[in-house]
Amino acid sequence: MEACIAEKRRGLPTRASVPYNRRMEHKCEIRVRSYECDGYGHVNNAVYLNYLEYARGEFLKAIGFDYPRAIASGYGLYVARIELDYKTPAFPGDELSILSKPVKKGAVSGILDQRVLRGETIIAEAKVTWAFVNGSGQPTRIPADWNLSGLDPLGLTMLP
Repeated sequence: MEACIAEKRRGLPTRASVPYNRRMEHKCEIRVRSYECDGYGHVNNAVYLNYLEYARGEFLKAIGFDYPRAIASGYGLYVARIELDYKTPAFPGDELSILSKPVKKGAVSGILDQRVLRGETIIAEAKVTWAFVNGSGQPTRIPADWNLSGLDPLGLTMLP
């Protein structure tokens, strides 16, 4: 709350002043492969974690986050928690879109919303909490080189 007030005083946009649909959202696509399906004929629940991981990697590339360079520099971006809600099954051959959008960012961690869709149908929704870590795997403040605007829900450099 205080940060939003300070941002208003400085004339900066606040989360409340930027419409959700104008924030950075990344889309990637994947086709369901038959071996990802279980005995019921639909995508096994555990496979969605792989889909989300792939989409997060593509999101990071899209915002200019060089993950291999971060690791070589002694840092990492770890998933600390995933909340995953399954809505409806996906089947072999389905074309899925995975949308990734930052919704919260602090000095050390953040939250990314991810949705798996088949057309307009929501297949699954996830809230992913991530943390920036040092070489020992301990949470650490994000260094300036890695503190990219695309990680922030406002995505200020992404707005016109």
